[in-house]
Amino acid sequence: MDDKFTLFNLKVEVVGTDQPMVCRHKEGDYFLVIGEDLIFPETNSFSMYALSAILPLLPAKQRPLHANDWMLSDSLIACPDPNCGARFKITRIGTKEFSHAECTIEPIHKGDQP
Repeated sequence: MDDKFTLFNLKVEVVGTDQPMVCRHKEGDYFLVIGEDLIFPETNSFSMYALSAILPLLPAKQRPLHANDWMLSDSLIACPDPNCGARFKITRIGTKEFSHAECTIEPIHKGDQP
């Protein structure tokens, strides 16, 4: 049995709004999500508070979604500081194939398949 599956690679980028950014975010700062890895370019830092608002959404954004699912259309996340105008844009930038056996020791459960 083929145990391959595909996830979307993501780019999470700081975008500005008409409100000032009061945190240390800089427009254009970003990080990538490839599989389970967060990849930060050497020149960027990222607020742990902003990251805590974004992290729960990333696994869903990596997976194929129904065309009507709000998770597919909604890609701007507000900074958790209510006084900060920063937004974080999550963009799908490609795909990568993974093997179930290389990600877990748990067997594939045939009853769990759609």
